Amino acid sequence: MFKSLKNRTPLGLLQLKHDKMKMLTALAGIAFADILMFMQLGFKDALFTTNTQYPRLIKGDIVLLSNQATNFNQLYTFPRRRLYQSMDVSGVQSAQPVYIGSLNWRNPQTREKTSMMVVGFDPEQPAFNLPEVNRQLDKVKIPDTVLFDRASRGKYEEVISMVEQGKVVTTERDRNTVTIGGLFEVGASFADDGALITSDYNFLRLFPKKEQGTVSLGIINLEPGQDPVAVRQALNIHLSDDVQAYTHEEYVDKEVTYIQNRSPIGFVFTLGTTMGFIVGIVIVYQVLSTDVNDHIAEYATFKAMGYKNSYLLFVVFEEALILSLAGFIPSVILSLGLYSLTATATALPIMMPVSRAITVLIMTIIMCGISGAIATRKLQSADPADIF
Repeated sequence: MFKSLKNRTPLGLLQLKHDKMKMLTALAGIAFADILMFMQLGFKDALFTTNTQYPRLIKGDIVLLSNQATNFNQLYTFPRRRLYQSMDVSGVQSAQPVYIGSLNWRNPQTREKTSMMVVGFDPEQPAFNLPEVNRQLDKVKIPDTVLFDRASRGKYEEVISMVEQGKVVTTERDRNTVTIGGLFEVGASFADDGALITSDYNFLRLFPKKEQGTVSLGIINLEPGQDPVAVRQALNIHLSDDVQAYTHEEYVDKEVTYIQNRSPIGFVFTLGTTMGFIVGIVIVYQVLSTDVNDHIAEYATFKAMGYKNSYLLFVVFEEALILSLAGFIPSVILSLGLYSLTATATALPIMMPVSRAITVLIMTIIMCGISGAIATRKLQSADPADIF
């Protein structure tokens, strides 16, 4: 069997090479469909990454949220006394408030207004596993001083250089003058162009309408050896039903689940990937169907000579496999370039992991296989007697 496959004439390849323009058109269509899938999957992954980067970095065992909170970008405040009440639960070592808001500030370099997320917490109790931030928390104790995310979206090259040289950089937020005291790096998100980290005191100065007694998020640390799940259950029983406690892992899972199932942006990217897959099926089907119709007489001759349908179907599937592999290669190269361009323009963490390339390759092969299966329906019913 293997010997016969080795010696067989590659009819699928020969038929594709016979009409080079048709083959190039098909490859361009497959590459387009693959690039569309690559970009949609890339944006979706960037959405997952940016919307969960701060939740993943939280330095705590349990997270306390308002029951009305949907995700990290849509947090509702709850009374700070819930954190004091949580200290009554056995196993709780500390509970600290975190204040989160979004403001428009002037880019110190371009003077343009841009949206920035602001995170405030007690500098004596680091809230995030960010060593670069935690080393500089003494700076945010100074009034109206913040740490700036150097990976923010926009033109900040001169600002970053000046801060690194130890120069004073200031900007405005309404009537307040804000000083950039240091730098850290996390990255922009779909919701905000960047982030500022400061003390809880400075946060309330930046947001004078917010009250100290209402917080966005609570971080609870446990005594050594305590079971987070057991303490979380005890907290939910002890505290009022306007808040909900989650273990750190549960909270991250909650964020991911929201993006996957409830976020409209996540749905759009999933739909875009599906549309790319369908577009690819249609394009390859048109090429293979036309090829089958153009060579129906030759296929009928093969049938009259005694060749089985399986042999002829294999020829069409051979064409589909060649097209899928040949169209996939340029799509990867072009997508890498587009990823780099997008990352530069948007400051989003969009990259090409090997797993995504394998996923799109498998989808491409399936896409071309489905097209081949549809295109061979007429071939299976072809009767040499009818044609001749």
